[in-house]
Amino acid sequence: TDAKIDHLGLRVLEDDKKYFPRYDAVVLYKLDLPARLPKAWAALQALEGKVDEHAMIAMNARAELQSVPFDVIARDFIASTKKDGKAQPPDTKRGFVAKLFGPDLWQLARQHLLLVAVSVGVAILIGVPLAILVFPHVRLRALVLGFAGVLQTVPSLALLAVLISMLGAIGALPALIALTLYSLLPIMRNTVTGLSEVPNGLRLAGTALGMTPPQSLQLVLLPLALPTLLAGVRTATAIAIGTATIAAFIGAGGFGERIVTGLALNDRELLLAGALPAAAMALLSEGVFELVEYLMRRRRRAP
Repeated sequence: TDAKIDHLGLRVLEDDKKYFPRYDAVVLYKLDLPARLPKAWAALQALEGKVDEHAMIAMNARAELQSVPFDVIARDFIASTKKDGKAQPPDTKRGFVAKLFGPDLWQLARQHLLLVAVSVGVAILIGVPLAILVFPHVRLRALVLGFAGVLQTVPSLALLAVLISMLGAIGALPALIALTLYSLLPIMRNTVTGLSEVPNGLRLAGTALGMTPPQSLQLVLLPLALPTLLAGVRTATAIAIGTATIAAFIGAGGFGERIVTGLALNDRELLLAGALPAAAMALLSEGVFELVEYLMRRRRRAP
């Protein structure tokens, strides 16, 4: 059923000795699916025996050689199988601009942004308090930061595979956990670095003013460590934007869907249509953090 069989005028030989196993499309489903989703099950049953080798070759050719979207090919095929079906529209090869600004752009952008925002937000809620807690204890601090560093070295796909096995689920949940774990190290390390860079004289000044340790942390240490902490969040966000493209391999959505499809179809333009928006999102995040840092510097200089 290769896409180029008809395009190159090739002839598929019959395997009369039955040497190769049959290559048929089958549906794997849970036994309760027909009861839970009767309409979807009826739609799947309606396709039984309809997709022969010639039809599959033609549909693969439209996807791989003419860059027609999957959903358009599926709708056209279903319409052609009906008695009152309409003929397939003429195929026109989509250019790079059409792939880049396709109708799925904003949906993928929303999914990608949600993955990054939730994972980095959770990492901040976990990493900053944990870094503050272990900061006074040198050995415990080294142990926690070392563990976070080990997590950073685990390959993305390997970590996703482990999480899928542990959770028994694919999709957004294991992707969010993986992105959160990858975001912990820069946030925690920069929080510890920012706290350690506060001059000892200012710490003693807070104590001399009668501040309790929580008051000193809130009014002296954290405000002075905030620029360094923000730099850690900035790094974590850039890492999460890049790593989130891998999450599409487990069905978590985002711009990685275009990259996965481009790899499957050997379509370099579709690969770029997924990589460029992710890069643009990373540059946009850098601009936002640059603006926040500028406003912080301006506020500190204000009388």
